[in-house]
Amino acid sequence: MATDAGGPPHDPYAVLRNPDYRWFIASMGLVTLGLQMQGLVVGWQVYVRTGDPLALGLVGLSEALPFIGVALFGGHVADRVNRLRLCMGSTLALAFCSALLLGFTWHFTTGAAAKAVVPIYGIIFLTGIVRAFYRPANLALGTDLLPKELYANGSTWRVSVFHSGMVLGPALGGLVYAWRGPVAAHALVLALLVTGFLGLLPIHYLPRAIRPQEGSIFASLGEGLRFVFSQKLLLGAISLDLFAVLFGGAVAVLPVFAKEVLMTGPHGLGALRAAPAVGSVLMGLTMAHLPPLRKAGRTLLFCVAGFGLAMIGFALSRSFVASLLLLAASGAMDNVSVVLRATLLQTLTPEHMLGRVSSVNQVFIGSSNEIGAFESGLAARLLGLVPSVVFGGCMTLLVVLFTSWRVPELRKMERIG
Repeated sequence: MATDAGGPPHDPYAVLRNPDYRWFIASMGLVTLGLQMQGLVVGWQVYVRTGDPLALGLVGLSEALPFIGVALFGGHVADRVNRLRLCMGSTLALAFCSALLLGFTWHFTTGAAAKAVVPIYGIIFLTGIVRAFYRPANLALGTDLLPKELYANGSTWRVSVFHSGMVLGPALGGLVYAWRGPVAAHALVLALLVTGFLGLLPIHYLPRAIRPQEGSIFASLGEGLRFVFSQKLLLGAISLDLFAVLFGGAVAVLPVFAKEVLMTGPHGLGALRAAPAVGSVLMGLTMAHLPPLRKAGRTLLFCVAGFGLAMIGFALSRSFVASLLLLAASGAMDNVSVVLRATLLQTLTPEHMLGRVSSVNQVFIGSSNEIGAFESGLAARLLGLVPSVVFGGCMTLLVVLFTSWRVPELRKMERIG
Protein backbone atom coordinates (compact mmCIF):
# COMPACT_ATOMS: atom_id res chain seq x y z
CA MET A 1 0.00 0.00 0.00
CA ALA A 2 1.52 3.32 -1.11
CA THR A 3 2.18 5.98 1.50
CA ASP A 4 1.89 9.71 0.98
CA ALA A 5 4.87 11.41 2.62
CA GLY A 6 3.88 12.71 6.03
CA GLY A 7 0.42 11.14 5.95
CA PRO A 8 -1.38 7.84 6.60
CA PRO A 9 -1.02 4.88 4.21
CA HIS A 10 -2.89 5.37 0.94
CA ASP A 11 -5.70 2.82 0.49
CA PRO A 12 -6.38 2.47 -3.26
CA TYR A 13 -9.57 0.46 -2.64
CA ALA A 14 -11.14 2.68 0.02
CA VAL A 15 -14.29 3.60 -1.94
CA LEU A 16 -14.82 0.01 -3.10
CA ARG A 17 -15.35 -1.01 0.53
CA ASN A 18 -18.57 1.05 0.44
CA PRO A 19 -21.35 -1.28 -0.89
CA ASP A 20 -23.57 1.59 -2.02
CA TYR A 21 -20.72 3.08 -4.04
CA ARG A 22 -20.00 -0.32 -5.56
CA TRP A 23 -23.60 -0.57 -6.78
CA PHE A 24 -23.41 3.01 -8.03
CA ILE A 25 -20.31 2.55 -10.18
CA ALA A 26 -21.56 -0.85 -11.39
CA SER A 27 -24.76 0.79 -12.62
CA MET A 28 -22.84 3.66 -14.16
CA GLY A 29 -20.49 1.21 -15.86
CA LEU A 30 -23.38 -0.71 -17.45
CA VAL A 31 -25.05 2.48 -18.66
CA THR A 32 -21.74 3.68 -20.09
CA LEU A 33 -21.16 0.32 -21.76
CA GLY A 34 -24.58 0.50 -23.39
CA LEU A 35 -24.29 4.10 -24.54
CA GLN A 36 -20.82 3.52 -25.98
CA MET A 37 -22.11 0.51 -27.90
CA GLN A 38 -25.00 2.64 -29.11
CA GLY A 39 -22.66 5.40 -30.26
CA LEU A 40 -20.60 3.02 -32.38
CA VAL A 41 -23.62 1.23 -33.86
CA VAL A 42 -25.35 4.49 -34.74
CA GLY A 43 -22.15 5.93 -36.22
CA TRP A 44 -21.60 2.91 -38.42
CA GLN A 45 -25.28 2.81 -39.43
CA VAL A 46 -25.26 6.46 -40.46
CA TYR A 47 -21.99 6.22 -42.37
CA VAL A 48 -23.12 3.07 -44.22
CA ARG A 49 -26.40 4.76 -45.11
CA THR A 50 -24.88 8.08 -46.23
CA GLY A 51 -21.15 7.62 -46.94
CA ASP A 52 -20.69 11.21 -45.73
CA PRO A 53 -18.38 12.15 -42.81
CA LEU A 54 -20.46 15.28 -42.22
CA ALA A 55 -23.44 13.03 -41.46
CA LEU A 56 -21.41 11.58 -38.58
CA GLY A 57 -20.82 15.08 -37.27
CA LEU A 58 -24.56 15.75 -37.41
CA VAL A 59 -25.14 12.78 -35.10
CA GLY A 60 -23.04 14.55 -32.47
CA LEU A 61 -24.72 17.88 -33.11
CA SER A 62 -28.20 16.39 -32.81
CA GLU A 63 -27.29 15.23 -29.28
CA ALA A 64 -25.32 18.29 -28.23
CA LEU A 65 -27.89 20.96 -29.04
CA PRO A 66 -30.66 19.67 -26.74
CA PHE A 67 -28.10 18.79 -24.10
CA ILE A 68 -26.76 22.35 -24.03
CA GLY A 69 -30.26 23.78 -23.99
CA VAL A 70 -31.50 21.68 -21.06
CA ALA A 71 -28.38 20.87 -19.00
CA LEU A 72 -28.60 23.84 -16.64
CA PHE A 73 -32.20 22.95 -15.82
CA GLY A 74 -31.09 19.36 -15.27
CA GLY A 75 -28.54 20.60 -12.74
CA HIS A 76 -31.19 22.70 -10.99
CA VAL A 77 -33.46 19.65 -10.71
CA ALA A 78 -30.56 17.57 -9.33
CA ASP A 79 -30.20 20.11 -6.51
CA ARG A 80 -33.95 20.15 -5.74
CA VAL A 81 -35.07 16.49 -5.82
CA ASN A 82 -33.92 13.06 -4.67
CA ARG A 83 -30.80 12.43 -6.77
CA LEU A 84 -31.13 8.64 -6.70
CA ARG A 85 -34.68 8.81 -8.04
CA LEU A 86 -33.60 11.25 -10.73
CA CYS A 87 -30.82 8.85 -11.78
CA MET A 88 -33.29 5.99 -11.89
CA GLY A 89 -35.83 7.93 -13.95
CA SER A 90 -33.29 9.22 -16.45
CA THR A 91 -31.75 5.74 -16.82
CA LEU A 92 -35.17 4.34 -17.71
CA ALA A 93 -35.62 7.18 -20.21
CA LEU A 94 -32.29 6.29 -21.84
CA ALA A 95 -33.54 2.71 -22.13
CA PHE A 96 -36.70 4.01 -23.82
CA CYS A 97 -34.60 5.89 -26.40
CA SER A 98 -32.63 2.70 -27.00
CA ALA A 99 -35.89 0.82 -27.56
CA LEU A 100 -36.88 3.41 -30.18
CA LEU A 101 -33.60 2.89 -32.04
CA LEU A 102 -34.12 -0.86 -31.86
CA GLY A 103 -37.64 -0.57 -33.24
CA PHE A 104 -36.60 1.75 -36.07
CA THR A 105 -33.69 -0.46 -37.09
CA TRP A 106 -35.82 -3.59 -36.94
CA HIS A 107 -38.63 -2.25 -39.14
CA PHE A 108 -36.69 -0.10 -41.64
CA THR A 109 -33.85 -2.16 -43.08
CA THR A 110 -34.84 -2.61 -46.74
CA GLY A 111 -35.67 -0.43 -49.73
CA ALA A 112 -35.60 3.35 -49.54
CA ALA A 113 -36.09 3.23 -45.75
CA ALA A 114 -32.67 1.59 -45.41
CA LYS A 115 -31.12 4.96 -46.33
CA ALA A 116 -33.15 7.01 -43.85
CA VAL A 117 -31.19 8.77 -41.12
CA VAL A 118 -33.49 11.60 -40.00
CA PRO A 119 -35.39 9.38 -37.50
CA ILE A 120 -32.04 8.35 -36.02
CA TYR A 121 -31.15 12.02 -35.53
CA GLY A 122 -34.52 12.56 -33.85
CA ILE A 123 -34.00 9.74 -31.36
CA ILE A 124 -30.46 10.93 -30.60
CA PHE A 125 -31.92 14.43 -30.03
CA LEU A 126 -34.22 12.93 -27.40
CA THR A 127 -31.27 11.09 -25.86
CA GLY A 128 -29.46 14.42 -25.50
CA ILE A 129 -32.35 15.81 -23.45
CA VAL A 130 -32.31 12.79 -21.13
CA ARG A 131 -28.54 12.98 -20.67
CA ALA A 132 -28.94 16.58 -19.51
CA PHE A 133 -30.71 15.24 -16.42
CA TYR A 134 -28.74 12.01 -15.99
CA ARG A 135 -25.23 13.46 -15.92
CA PRO A 136 -25.50 16.08 -13.12
CA ALA A 137 -27.63 13.75 -11.02
CA ASN A 138 -25.12 10.94 -11.48
CA LEU A 139 -22.09 13.01 -10.47
CA ALA A 140 -23.89 14.57 -7.50
CA LEU A 141 -25.18 11.18 -6.31
CA GLY A 142 -21.71 9.67 -6.48
CA THR A 143 -20.39 12.57 -4.40
CA ASP A 144 -23.17 12.22 -1.83
CA LEU A 145 -22.24 8.58 -1.22
CA LEU A 146 -18.68 9.42 -0.12
CA PRO A 147 -16.99 11.46 2.61
CA LYS A 148 -14.93 14.38 1.37
CA GLU A 149 -11.58 12.74 2.07
CA LEU A 150 -12.42 10.01 -0.48
CA TYR A 151 -13.41 12.32 -3.36
CA ALA A 152 -10.11 11.87 -5.20
CA ASN A 153 -10.16 8.09 -4.77
CA GLY A 154 -13.81 8.00 -5.82
CA SER A 155 -13.13 10.12 -8.91
CA THR A 156 -10.28 7.82 -9.93
CA TRP A 157 -12.41 4.68 -9.73
CA ARG A 158 -15.47 6.32 -11.27
CA VAL A 159 -13.44 7.53 -14.24
CA SER A 160 -11.76 4.13 -14.55
CA VAL A 161 -15.11 2.31 -14.58
CA PHE A 162 -16.48 4.87 -17.04
CA HIS A 163 -13.57 4.31 -19.38
CA SER A 164 -13.79 0.55 -18.92
CA GLY A 165 -17.26 0.89 -20.42
CA MET A 166 -15.71 2.91 -23.21
CA VAL A 167 -13.22 0.07 -23.79
CA LEU A 168 -15.73 -2.74 -23.90
CA GLY A 169 -18.65 -0.83 -25.44
CA PRO A 170 -17.17 -0.03 -28.86
CA ALA A 171 -15.34 -3.37 -29.10
CA LEU A 172 -18.49 -5.30 -28.18
CA GLY A 173 -20.62 -3.11 -30.42
CA GLY A 174 -18.33 -3.67 -33.40
CA LEU A 175 -18.24 -7.43 -32.84
CA VAL A 176 -22.01 -7.81 -32.42
CA TYR A 177 -22.69 -5.54 -35.40
CA ALA A 178 -20.29 -7.53 -37.61
CA TRP A 179 -21.58 -10.89 -36.36
CA ARG A 180 -25.34 -10.41 -35.95
CA GLY A 181 -26.13 -6.98 -37.40
CA PRO A 182 -27.48 -3.68 -35.97
CA VAL A 183 -30.73 -5.12 -34.60
CA ALA A 184 -28.91 -7.51 -32.26
CA ALA A 185 -26.51 -4.73 -31.25
CA HIS A 186 -29.35 -2.36 -30.33
CA ALA A 187 -31.11 -5.16 -28.41
CA LEU A 188 -27.98 -5.70 -26.32
CA VAL A 189 -27.75 -1.96 -25.64
CA LEU A 190 -31.32 -1.99 -24.34
CA ALA A 191 -30.58 -4.95 -22.06
CA LEU A 192 -27.52 -3.21 -20.61
CA LEU A 193 -29.42 0.00 -19.87
CA VAL A 194 -32.25 -1.88 -18.15
CA THR A 195 -29.69 -3.80 -16.06
CA GLY A 196 -28.02 -0.49 -15.19
CA PHE A 197 -31.36 0.71 -13.83
CA LEU A 198 -31.72 -2.44 -11.74
CA GLY A 199 -28.25 -1.81 -10.30
CA LEU A 200 -29.51 1.40 -8.68
CA LEU A 201 -32.25 -0.35 -6.70
CA PRO A 202 -30.06 -1.77 -3.86
CA ILE A 203 -28.49 1.62 -3.03
CA HIS A 204 -29.35 2.96 0.43
CA TYR A 205 -29.45 6.71 -0.04
CA LEU A 206 -30.47 9.30 2.52
CA PRO A 207 -30.90 12.64 0.72
CA ARG A 208 -29.24 15.53 2.43
CA ALA A 209 -31.43 18.41 3.53
CA ILE A 210 -32.53 20.51 0.57
CA ARG A 211 -32.02 24.22 1.09
CA PRO A 212 -35.15 26.33 0.54
CA GLN A 213 -35.24 27.83 -2.92
CA GLU A 214 -34.55 31.55 -2.94
CA GLY A 215 -35.82 33.47 -5.96
CA SER A 216 -36.77 32.08 -9.34
CA ILE A 217 -35.35 29.09 -11.15
CA PHE A 218 -33.32 31.48 -13.30
CA ALA A 219 -31.79 33.00 -10.17
CA SER A 220 -30.86 29.47 -9.09
CA LEU A 221 -29.22 28.77 -12.45
CA GLY A 222 -27.41 32.09 -12.30
CA GLU A 223 -25.99 31.18 -8.89
CA GLY A 224 -24.38 28.08 -10.37
CA LEU A 225 -22.94 30.00 -13.32
CA ARG A 226 -21.56 32.76 -11.11
CA PHE A 227 -19.87 30.23 -8.85
CA VAL A 228 -18.05 28.57 -11.75
CA PHE A 229 -16.90 31.87 -13.23
CA SER A 230 -15.70 33.07 -9.83
CA GLN A 231 -13.38 30.06 -9.41
CA LYS A 232 -10.35 30.66 -11.63
CA LEU A 233 -8.86 27.22 -11.05
CA LEU A 234 -12.10 25.42 -11.88
CA LEU A 235 -12.89 27.64 -14.86
CA GLY A 236 -9.36 27.23 -16.22
CA ALA A 237 -9.50 23.44 -15.95
CA ILE A 238 -12.94 23.28 -17.57
CA SER A 239 -11.93 25.62 -20.41
CA LEU A 240 -8.73 23.69 -21.05
CA ASP A 241 -10.61 20.43 -21.43
CA LEU A 242 -13.39 22.05 -23.46
CA PHE A 243 -11.16 23.36 -26.23
CA ALA A 244 -8.80 20.38 -26.18
CA VAL A 245 -11.69 17.97 -26.83
CA LEU A 246 -13.44 20.38 -29.20
CA PHE A 247 -10.44 20.64 -31.51
CA GLY A 248 -8.37 17.56 -30.72
CA GLY A 249 -10.91 14.73 -30.70
CA ALA A 250 -11.34 12.48 -33.74
CA VAL A 251 -13.89 9.93 -32.48
CA ALA A 252 -16.61 11.07 -34.90
CA VAL A 253 -14.47 10.40 -37.98
CA LEU A 254 -13.04 7.07 -36.80
CA PRO A 255 -15.46 5.20 -39.12
CA VAL A 256 -13.82 7.03 -42.03
CA PHE A 257 -10.30 6.23 -40.79
CA ALA A 258 -11.33 2.59 -40.30
CA LYS A 259 -12.81 2.20 -43.76
CA GLU A 260 -10.78 4.55 -45.97
CA VAL A 261 -7.33 4.82 -44.31
CA LEU A 262 -6.73 1.67 -42.26
CA MET A 263 -8.88 -0.58 -44.47
CA THR A 264 -10.79 -2.40 -41.74
CA GLY A 265 -14.46 -3.03 -40.92
CA PRO A 266 -16.80 -2.73 -37.93
CA HIS A 267 -14.58 -4.97 -35.78
CA GLY A 268 -11.57 -2.74 -36.52
CA LEU A 269 -13.64 0.35 -35.78
CA GLY A 270 -14.58 -1.17 -32.44
CA ALA A 271 -10.91 -1.64 -31.58
CA LEU A 272 -10.11 1.95 -32.61
CA ARG A 273 -12.99 3.31 -30.52
CA ALA A 274 -11.90 1.21 -27.55
CA ALA A 275 -8.19 2.05 -27.71
CA PRO A 276 -8.37 5.46 -25.95
CA ALA A 277 -10.36 3.90 -23.13
CA VAL A 278 -7.84 1.06 -22.78
CA GLY A 279 -5.12 3.63 -22.19
CA SER A 280 -7.40 5.51 -19.81
CA VAL A 281 -8.21 2.43 -17.73
CA LEU A 282 -4.55 1.48 -17.43
CA MET A 283 -3.70 5.02 -16.35
CA GLY A 284 -6.65 5.05 -13.93
CA LEU A 285 -5.54 1.83 -12.24
CA THR A 286 -2.04 3.24 -11.94
CA MET A 287 -3.32 6.49 -10.40
CA ALA A 288 -5.56 4.60 -7.96
CA HIS A 289 -2.48 2.93 -6.47
CA LEU A 290 -0.49 6.15 -6.16
CA PRO A 291 -0.81 8.92 -3.57
CA PRO A 292 -2.58 12.13 -4.74
CA LEU A 293 -0.54 13.94 -7.37
CA ARG A 294 1.69 16.84 -6.49
CA LYS A 295 2.25 19.66 -9.00
CA ALA A 296 -1.22 18.79 -10.25
CA GLY A 297 -1.53 21.91 -12.42
CA ARG A 298 1.63 21.25 -14.43
CA THR A 299 0.65 17.60 -14.78
CA LEU A 300 -2.74 18.65 -16.15
CA LEU A 301 -1.19 20.96 -18.76
CA PHE A 302 1.41 18.38 -19.75
CA CYS A 303 -1.20 15.67 -20.24
CA VAL A 304 -3.49 17.83 -22.39
CA ALA A 305 -0.49 18.71 -24.56
CA GLY A 306 0.35 15.01 -24.78
CA PHE A 307 -3.22 14.33 -25.90
CA GLY A 308 -2.79 16.80 -28.78
CA LEU A 309 0.52 15.26 -29.86
CA ALA A 310 -0.98 11.76 -29.81
CA MET A 311 -3.83 12.86 -32.08
CA ILE A 312 -1.40 14.39 -34.56
CA GLY A 313 0.53 11.12 -34.62
CA PHE A 314 -2.70 9.16 -35.12
CA ALA A 315 -3.69 11.30 -38.09
CA LEU A 316 -0.34 10.63 -39.79
CA SER A 317 -0.25 6.90 -39.02
CA ARG A 318 -0.98 4.29 -41.69
CA SER A 319 -0.39 1.31 -39.39
CA PHE A 320 -3.36 -0.16 -37.58
CA VAL A 321 -1.22 -1.20 -34.59
CA ALA A 322 0.49 2.22 -34.36
CA SER A 323 -2.90 3.91 -34.58
CA LEU A 324 -4.20 1.79 -31.69
CA LEU A 325 -1.15 2.66 -29.56
CA LEU A 326 -1.45 6.38 -30.27
CA LEU A 327 -5.16 6.38 -29.44
CA ALA A 328 -4.37 4.49 -26.21
CA ALA A 329 -1.78 7.14 -25.33
CA SER A 330 -4.36 9.87 -25.94
CA GLY A 331 -6.75 8.09 -23.56
CA ALA A 332 -4.10 7.77 -20.85
CA MET A 333 -3.37 11.49 -21.02
CA ASP A 334 -7.08 12.33 -21.02
CA ASN A 335 -7.70 10.21 -17.91
CA VAL A 336 -5.36 12.33 -15.80
CA SER A 337 -7.13 15.48 -16.98
CA VAL A 338 -10.58 14.08 -16.21
CA VAL A 339 -9.67 12.84 -12.72
CA LEU A 340 -7.98 16.10 -11.72
CA ARG A 341 -10.87 18.21 -13.01
CA ALA A 342 -13.51 16.02 -11.33
CA THR A 343 -11.68 16.11 -7.99
CA LEU A 344 -11.27 19.88 -8.25
CA LEU A 345 -14.98 20.33 -8.95
CA GLN A 346 -16.04 18.14 -6.02
CA THR A 347 -13.57 19.77 -3.64
CA LEU A 348 -14.42 23.39 -4.45
CA THR A 349 -18.20 23.09 -4.86
CA PRO A 350 -20.61 23.35 -1.90
CA GLU A 351 -22.79 20.23 -1.61
CA HIS A 352 -26.06 22.08 -2.23
CA MET A 353 -24.74 23.40 -5.58
CA LEU A 354 -23.21 20.19 -6.92
CA GLY A 355 -26.02 19.55 -9.40
CA ARG A 356 -25.93 23.03 -10.92
CA VAL A 357 -22.14 23.29 -11.02
CA SER A 358 -21.93 19.79 -12.49
CA SER A 359 -24.39 20.81 -15.19
CA VAL A 360 -22.31 23.89 -16.05
CA ASN A 361 -19.29 21.60 -16.27
CA GLN A 362 -21.23 19.25 -18.53
CA VAL A 363 -22.36 22.07 -20.80
CA PHE A 364 -18.69 22.91 -21.32
CA ILE A 365 -17.21 19.41 -21.27
CA GLY A 366 -19.98 16.94 -22.08
CA SER A 367 -21.25 18.89 -25.06
CA SER A 368 -17.71 19.48 -26.31
CA ASN A 369 -17.60 15.83 -27.35
CA GLU A 370 -20.69 16.22 -29.51
CA ILE A 371 -19.87 19.71 -30.80
CA GLY A 372 -16.36 18.40 -31.39
CA ALA A 373 -17.89 15.56 -33.41
CA PHE A 374 -19.62 18.09 -35.63
CA GLU A 375 -16.40 20.11 -35.91
CA SER A 376 -14.51 16.95 -36.87
CA GLY A 377 -17.01 16.04 -39.56
CA LEU A 378 -17.13 19.58 -40.96
CA ALA A 379 -13.34 19.97 -40.88
CA ALA A 380 -12.93 16.60 -42.61
CA ARG A 381 -15.30 17.78 -45.34
CA LEU A 382 -13.51 21.14 -45.81
CA LEU A 383 -9.84 20.29 -45.15
CA GLY A 384 -9.69 16.58 -45.85
CA LEU A 385 -9.64 13.78 -43.30
CA VAL A 386 -5.98 13.72 -42.24
CA PRO A 387 -5.33 17.51 -42.36
CA SER A 388 -8.40 18.14 -40.22
CA VAL A 389 -7.12 15.92 -37.37
CA VAL A 390 -3.60 17.36 -37.60
CA PHE A 391 -5.10 20.85 -37.43
CA GLY A 392 -7.12 19.85 -34.34
CA GLY A 393 -4.05 18.50 -32.57
CA CYS A 394 -2.12 21.70 -33.28
CA MET A 395 -5.00 23.77 -31.93
CA THR A 396 -4.94 21.70 -28.73
CA LEU A 397 -1.27 22.59 -28.23
CA LEU A 398 -2.07 26.28 -28.72
CA VAL A 399 -4.90 26.00 -26.16
CA VAL A 400 -2.45 24.59 -23.59
CA LEU A 401 -0.01 27.45 -24.16
CA PHE A 402 -2.77 30.07 -23.95
CA THR A 403 -4.25 28.57 -20.76
CA SER A 404 -0.84 28.35 -19.10
CA TRP A 405 -0.33 32.05 -19.86
CA ARG A 406 -3.79 33.33 -18.96
CA VAL A 407 -4.44 31.17 -15.88
CA PRO A 408 -1.13 31.04 -13.97
CA GLU A 409 -3.03 29.79 -10.88
CA LEU A 410 -3.68 26.55 -12.74
CA ARG A 411 -0.03 26.15 -13.72
CA LYS A 412 1.03 26.68 -10.09
CA MET A 413 -1.65 24.41 -8.56
CA GLU A 414 -0.16 21.77 -6.26
CA ARG A 415 -1.93 18.78 -4.75
CA ILE A 416 -5.73 18.53 -4.73
CA GLY A 417 -7.99 16.02 -3.00
